[in-house]
Amino acid sequence: MVREGGRIVLGIESTAHTFGVGIASSSGEILANVRYVYKPREGGIHPREASQHHSRIAPKALKEALEHAGLRLRDLDGIAFSIGPGMGPCLRVGATIARALALKSGKPLIAVNHGVAHIEVGRLVTGCRDPVVLYVAGGNTLITGYLEGRYRIFGETLDIAAGNCLDVFGIKAGIGPMPAPEEYARRGGKFHPLPYRVKGMDVSFSGLLTAALKLLDKVRLEDLCLSITETVYSMLTETLERALAFAEKNEILLVGGLARSRRLREMIEAMAGLHNAEVYVVPPEYAGDNGAMIAWTGILQLMSGQVVEVEDSRIRPRYRIDEVEASWRRIGL
Repeated sequence: MVREGGRIVLGIESTAHTFGVGIASSSGEILANVRYVYKPREGGIHPREASQHHSRIAPKALKEALEHAGLRLRDLDGIAFSIGPGMGPCLRVGATIARALALKSGKPLIAVNHGVAHIEVGRLVTGCRDPVVLYVAGGNTLITGYLEGRYRIFGETLDIAAGNCLDVFGIKAGIGPMPAPEEYARRGGKFHPLPYRVKGMDVSFSGLLTAALKLLDKVRLEDLCLSITETVYSMLTETLERALAFAEKNEILLVGGLARSRRLREMIEAMAGLHNAEVYVVPPEYAGDNGAMIAWTGILQLMSGQVVEVEDSRIRPRYRIDEVEASWRRIGL
């Protein structure tokens, strides 16, 4: 058990398809990281079915996390949960469980922004200090960096997320979501031009997706996968380069589920080399949604006094990261 004046927080993640329970200590140690993923019978995520999955699996996940960490509920110093953004029915499951645990244990309740948690666990496990962040996943795509007390959004998608674009394409093509499109792309040999939509530091993927789907029966699938992945990644790399110059930072952090992409990493590293910037990529176990990131961000918020009362803990499905006062950064955490 970690003690000796340290803090321990349990975190619950339930924004979309993943129900995760993590436990972290103020020394930066991840004591447990249990996750269960809802897999729809067909198509994309069905919020009600996902929430039912989370409700069923929650007791098992909580028990496993506490046992793995060798802790009991009374050993914890706080209960953190993802308050948003995310799917309402899924968020409510995690929030309800967190409130119940906080009330039962008498421990502080900590409401964590899902996007901020991706960034903070990335900073923890990679060791970077003040990066420009590309947060790219199935449900989110944005470029951000810390400035004057908050994570400011330099650029973002104007419609669908990059991960969602590639997932939908793969499903419609009959090969499944990521990483299938990227795997097929490695066998591609001919590039077919697709709509390239960059507006300043913002991006748009819906037109690209529509155009790619129209070519499904007209060109070789491997070539089409190459075309759509290269176009998506090029758009992300261009806007990230612009943000890096704007922010005048020398670190890049890649977080979110799409951080697992080998090709995206190659393109960003090539760009970073032109600017003498260091690239940090969150490890695969922390790239997708997970409870550890909620627990660690809960530690930071607990240590900086950012806790909530149960009556003030309503979920926020559209909670933006630039609404969060990152007070822990002000005190050097």
